[in-house]
Amino acid sequence: MRAVDLIQKKRDGGELSREEIAFLVQGYSKGEIPDYQISAWAMAVYFRGMNARETGDLTLEMAMSGDQVDLSPIAGIKVDKHSTGGVGDKTTVVLAPLVAAAGVPVAKMSGRGLGHTGGTLDKLESISGFSVEMGREQFFAQVGEIGAAVIGQSGNITPADKKLYALRDVTATVESIPLIASSVMSKKIAAGADAIVLDVKTGSGAFMKTLDDSIALAQAMVDIGTHLGRNTVAVISDMDQPLGFGIGNALEIKEGIETLKGQGPKDLQEVCLILGSQMLVLGGKAKDEAEARSILLSHIEDGSALEKFKQMVTAQGGDASQVEAPDTLPSAGRFIEVKAASAGYVESIQAEEIGVAAMLLGAGRETKESQIDLAVGIQLSLKVGDAVAAGDTLAVLHVNNAGVSKVQEAEAKVLEAYRISAEPVPPQPLVFALVTKDGVTRY
Repeated sequence: MRAVDLIQKKRDGGELSREEIAFLVQGYSKGEIPDYQISAWAMAVYFRGMNARETGDLTLEMAMSGDQVDLSPIAGIKVDKHSTGGVGDKTTVVLAPLVAAAGVPVAKMSGRGLGHTGGTLDKLESISGFSVEMGREQFFAQVGEIGAAVIGQSGNITPADKKLYALRDVTATVESIPLIASSVMSKKIAAGADAIVLDVKTGSGAFMKTLDDSIALAQAMVDIGTHLGRNTVAVISDMDQPLGFGIGNALEIKEGIETLKGQGPKDLQEVCLILGSQMLVLGGKAKDEAEARSILLSHIEDGSALEKFKQMVTAQGGDASQVEAPDTLPSAGRFIEVKAASAGYVESIQAEEIGVAAMLLGAGRETKESQIDLAVGIQLSLKVGDAVAAGDTLAVLHVNNAGVSKVQEAEAKVLEAYRISAEPVPPQPLVFALVTKDGVTRY
């Protein structure tokens, strides 16, 4: 078998066998197939695509290229949740304790952010002492005892995917649905979950900007999960404006705590209830979404979801008193209000621009070596549909050490992100579709 023949086969629209895909992945992982040949193959896939069986086989080969986590020592159906990323997306902070309080174990391996704001791990590290590093036995023990743990990924999870993704990033082949889907799902399969709920974002602040593209990606990932024996569903949710009001690590932890108390932003709570309901149904704790939603709300109302978060924080070395007193979390030294220049109604908020503004203040990483400031970020004051008068505060910048030029650039980006209309703006949907193995349900 030769790589050049497989490149040609895919270039000409052929279907690669399981053995041929294994040859390419294993050969590239071992350094036996050079970058330039895998680049050519990735470009062929970009133009020719892959069918569901090919994409599933690629996913499994990448999952098998490194460590695979066996979660069987943990009782119950383990349900993982993955978001394709967005601005202000702190759903894991809410969902891990909330779903665990309802009796579904959450054994989550998460990542750090490179871009707008920190990833889930960075956000959790806003809590003093919180550790995202632990051995596998300790990980299993914590989930077994309290039902939830969120830790960093092993250094050897899906090394083939890491190598391929780095190559795609510099060869203009990132935007390929089979390659995106297999990259995401290989990590989920390797992490050992029995069932998977995907939160696929769509809109200006998402990787997929259009609803059709987001649904296509969701279908590809659900097909992979189904092909590999994992019960998988995908929710298509809005990222045309940031989720919630806080963008930045400690700001998002505060908002997550408020949501666990039942006092958080309505959009964040609603998305968490929708995703959490799917997790409870897949986890066998509810017969349908309506029952699951009722269960989740009861755990918010009786305080058990917040108590579960405190247990998780304590178990991972964090200061649980900060959950009771969120004002003791890292706080910025100065605050700059960004004011509206005209009156009307907020028509849209370009989420990506808000995310970039937060990164300029130090809330995210421009490079892997960048240091995050956990205290800084942006607190939105108005969302889409809200009335605004000239001079009203649109958002507040939380600033520490960013230079004058970066603060000015961040302020300009926030102003650019807000579009003001003279006419009232109807509310926009939070969720557009549900994708399961049986098809797509549009809302």
